[in-house]
Amino acid sequence: METTKTEQISPMSAQPQKEHQWLQKLVGEWTYETEAMMEPDQPSVKSTGTETVRSLGGLWILAEGQGEMPCGPATTLMTLGYDPQKQRYVGTWVGSMMTYLWQYDGELDAGETVLTLASDGPTMTGEEKMAKYKDAIEFKSDDHRILTSHMLGDDGQWHHFMTAHYRRKQ
Repeated sequence: METTKTEQISPMSAQPQKEHQWLQKLVGEWTYETEAMMEPDQPSVKSTGTETVRSLGGLWILAEGQGEMPCGPATTLMTLGYDPQKQRYVGTWVGSMMTYLWQYDGELDAGETVLTLASDGPTMTGEEKMAKYKDAIEFKSDDHRILTSHMLGDDGQWHHFMTAHYRRKQ
């Protein structure tokens, strides 16, 4: 018997794969402390907040953060998933302090402890130009992860500008 198009496996019935399961380690309630270099030759700025991460069907995670930023109180929302056709992690990030939608494309390292996400976005210098960014989420343990952010400078070097330590609420 011939299989018709409607009988084939639908993209609407996706099942979580190993890569999706890795993302589920993020699910839970977290507190965070960040240290960011907002401008060269200026002291770093520290802030704190909380993050609630939930699963969406075992395929996606939704991470909603609440905290203080240098510009004042902020809410952020990150989505992360895995696209088996692209064989890449994909996602988005938005914040209440900006109008730009950040789009992530990334991969997990061979040791499966660091997820590196690339994105293009506006420079943090106030100039109206775009820059390349990379965020790395590294698990130090099940209850401690670190997010580091880098921006590709005009000099062709990656410049580290933020580190955030996330600790699972007990």
